[in-house]
This record gives sequence, C-alpha cells and structure tokens, in this order.
Amino acid sequence: MSDIETESRHIEMKEIFQDILDMEDVFGVMLFSPEGKLLFKEFPLPPPEDPETRDWWPLFTASLDGVKEADLLFDQRRLYIRETDMGYLMVLMGSLAPTAMLRLSCDTLLPNLKEKRPARGLMRIFKRRS
Repeated sequence: MSDIETESRHIEMKEIFQDILDMEDVFGVMLFSPEGKLLFKEFPLPPPEDPETRDWWPLFTASLDGVKEADLLFDQRRLYIRETDMGYLMVLMGSLAPTAMLRLSCDTLLPNLKEKRPARGLMRIFKRRS
C-alpha cells in the first residue's frame, strides 16, 4: 500500500471513529486485527508510550478469542474492548466516560468496519457494469 493510500485509509478510519474520539474522557482508539496487528490508532493527546512498541498485543488479542465486549477497569483508566469484523476495537478512557453513549456509538459504527468482500453467487451476475 502506498503512503497516499495509507494516509487516505487513516483519514477514513478517523472519520469513522470521530464520534468516539470527541466524547468526554476518551483518550484514544485502537483497532487490532485478530492476530494482534495494529490496524489503526488515534490519540487526541500523545499517549505516554506508543502502543506499537509493545510486542504482546498478539498474545492479548488471542486471549480475547470469543469475547464480544469487555470493559476493563483500572485505578484511573478503563479499557473498553469490542469485537468487530476486522478484529478488536479498544477505547482507552477515564472513569467519567459515558459508557452507554460509547456502546451506542460502537453499535452505529460497526457496519462501517465490515471488510469489503467480492460479490458471490447470483449477486455477481446482477452486478452493474460500468
């Protein structure tokens, strides 16, 4: 993928997650493949450590196998995890972030994260030709 395509994809993904990023007490969003590869990250303020420097993400995402949704609570932070067609969405937030609003936003954005697959079966026959 070229730099232009990569930048275009990043902008497209940021638009998908913008409602979540604009929420009160949300620090950032990360999207991981099921194999633990970081597909997207956006933090309005730089995190103390770049998530890409951690090599345990594949182990962490493998441990999530079958988890549809999780909300991990820590002393001063929360990590909301949601399964998507592309892998796992992780939202880093503070204790005051509106969880119900976050879940609703995820429900509305999940269809945008479906992988584009070629048409199959009869739909391929009826597909418009340009």
